[in-house]
Amino acid sequence: MAVVDRSRGARLGALARYAVLIVGASFFLLPFYLLLRNALMTEQEITAPQWHLLPPTWEWGNISMLFSDPAVPMARALLNSLLIAVTQTVGVLVVSGLAGYGLARIPYRWGNVVFYVITGSLLIPAAVTFVPSFVLVSTLGWVSTLRGLIVPGLFQALATFLFRQFFLSFPKEIEEAAFIDGLGYWGTFWRVVVPNSAGFAAAIATITFIGSWNAFLWPLVIAQDQSAWTVQIALSTFLTAQSVNLSELFMAALVAILPLVLMFVFLQRWIVEGVERTGIGGD
Repeated sequence: MAVVDRSRGARLGALARYAVLIVGASFFLLPFYLLLRNALMTEQEITAPQWHLLPPTWEWGNISMLFSDPAVPMARALLNSLLIAVTQTVGVLVVSGLAGYGLARIPYRWGNVVFYVITGSLLIPAAVTFVPSFVLVSTLGWVSTLRGLIVPGLFQALATFLFRQFFLSFPKEIEEAAFIDGLGYWGTFWRVVVPNSAGFAAAIATITFIGSWNAFLWPLVIAQDQSAWTVQIALSTFLTAQSVNLSELFMAALVAILPLVLMFVFLQRWIVEGVERTGIGGD
């Protein structure tokens, strides 16, 4: 009887956990459902007092209407955001990865001083460096160019700090074997350390890509020409216009989050592995 009671209690506990997870997932997916629903409805249906669980008529023409709008170059903005996010993500992985490995493994007299300076820069508010960065970019003639949007974000102190902490815990035995084979620091980094750091690199890449894709203030100031607009600037124009086209706004928001959703779908295993190995989420 005791065994039966324990088995029943275990099943009830499992059912309770699944119920909580289903409720939590429902709340998490609710905004995506509303976004998809409104993106495929007409403006009259969105603002109608009657609630529709699904669109009465599936307005797939909202997609073509979005990309044919002459006031908002949505296709160009998506391409710009993709180029900026991918370039900055690759740049951060390379630059911050090399910097973090050098600080963790290569003996250098001023290594600790450099590390403290990089760590201390995390305490400086972004607003303090915003004006000097804009003056520098303007002096170089990079306003309304992809260079002005990409280059200032190629190095990130937080990513360097995280890489350094990760490499400190990397097994030295693997590197010592590579040194015995005559690789040196450069060869060991690219041929031994990088292939064994895919999970952590995926976590850093995800953080960097999302931050770059969602950036608004810096592109708003630098991208003064429509040809340099990012997707976030394009979205903001729907809210600041004299009249708001709700159908087009929701469709634009749906298109804007699609790359992030796809990235999570394909990289979720490596992202979870990287977070677990580095402790980004805390203990």
